This record gives sequence, structure tokens and C-alpha cells, in this order.
Amino acid sequence: MAIDGSGQRRPETAAAELDAYLREFRAGGYPVARVVHVACARCGGSVFGVRVDDDAGYAERTCHLCGDRSVMLDGLDVAEDADPGNAACLCGGERFDVAVGFALREDGEVRWLSVALRCTADDALGVYADWKIDYSPSGHLMARV
Repeated sequence: MAIDGSGQRRPETAAAELDAYLREFRAGGYPVARVVHVACARCGGSVFGVRVDDDAGYAERTCHLCGDRSVMLDGLDVAEDADPGNAACLCGGERFDVAVGFALREDGEVRWLSVALRCTADDALGVYADWKIDYSPSGHLMARV
């Protein structure tokens, strides 16, 4: 899929481009079976500030609209050891559309995940964190974005 560089943000196009980007990235080198787009549970907003610690396997997001903060995925399990930093685009932007790509094992459990961000300032795409999941059951992570 070609990336739309027109500068006019269309949510449906942005979501499709994040999907394609995550599938091409291949979480941990594995095919991405599912992509989940993040929406704020409180207000439905879709633009976030994001903090990550890729080494610890930690990600959190703060909704730009209402300020609601949420630890993502299994981050609560590692929060004590995490040292997250603010995600920032090369353009300096710190507001993002967020999606998580999940590579699955044969039994449907999560094998690997990747957190991708799309900068709302310049539409740049990137994977800001990705880590292996080495426990089961792990399918619950797909509902914890």
C-alpha cells in the first residue's frame, strides 16, 4: 500500500496504512495475524502521547482529548522495573495514532507484538517498541491495548 503524503489526514486511510506497515514490519520476524487500533476507553479519542521502555516490554498512552492514562498490554507486570521515555517523531511531534500488531503461535496465543505509531504532525510511521511474549496464556493481550 502506498503511503498518502497529501497532508490531509483521513482516519480510515491512516488506519489502513498502519495495518500495512505493521504487517510488513513482521513482529519478531513472524507474520502479523492481527492488528488492534487503540481508542481511549473514556472518550473514544484516537490521538495519544506514548511512553515506552522497549527493553522492559512496557508501553503506556495518554489520550490527547481527555488526558486518560492507560498502561498497555502486560505493562502492569513490568511497571516497577520499567524506565519509560516519551515517544517522539523525528519532526518533534509527540501525538500519535497507535496500533499494535500481534504475531501468533499455532495455538492462537501471542508470540510477539509490535507497537506502531503514526505521527499526527507529519504522518511518519514507526515501530517504537516490540517484544517477545514467552508465556501462556497470552491471548488476553489483544484486548489490553
